[in-house]
Amino acid sequence: MKAGCFWWTTFEMEEVLATDTWVREHEKEVPAAAELTLVTPAEMERLSAWKNPQPVMAVARIPQRDIADIRQDQPLLMLDDLRDPGNMGTIIRTADWFGIRQLVCSQTTVELYNPKVIQATMGSFTRVKVYYIDLESFIDNNLKERRVLGAFLEGTPVQRFDFQPSDVIVIGNEANGITEAVSRKISSKILIDSPVKSADKAESLNASIAAAIMMYQYSLSVRR
Repeated sequence: MKAGCFWWTTFEMEEVLATDTWVREHEKEVPAAAELTLVTPAEMERLSAWKNPQPVMAVARIPQRDIADIRQDQPLLMLDDLRDPGNMGTIIRTADWFGIRQLVCSQTTVELYNPKVIQATMGSFTRVKVYYIDLESFIDNNLKERRVLGAFLEGTPVQRFDFQPSDVIVIGNEANGITEAVSRKISSKILIDSPVKSADKAESLNASIAAAIMMYQYSLSVRR
């Protein structure tokens, strides 16, 4: 863990638990309001869910997100019924890399603070604001001036689609894609077409890979 890159700069810390070795190197970076507790490496292993835990962990308050804070002049990604925590975390990390810092999720999408989601984000959960809400209502009430784009098995090939800065990208469930209710709200369907025309291949892409391709093409279009 690099000095100066701690995720508690954006979270309210209540307690920091760390080994003696870590404290000797980083004690000055612990927030003044947080209680510092020394633990042994063996105790850290028992506290952590991971086989090879970091030498530091913290207890933090979960920030409250208000849907009214979403900025309409900033990129927006939506997840519809995404269930796999690894996919969720990878999408958050990828969105962060592309500068997409707003993520709106259906209420059936996997919980942000699932430990596997947090691990897969590699710290990006501190920069990407994640909101949970009924997507149909959100689209109807908040996105009247924005196109809502979805990844489907048919539509305009992603490499030929003319993305606009205000576009909103929707990624659906790993097995079933975008739900029927949200599909009715989609402005344009986008196809990520395989260069392999043989039927002897995977039926579809992993959700996080599809999201990455969509975000990449979006970035190429809007930042030319």
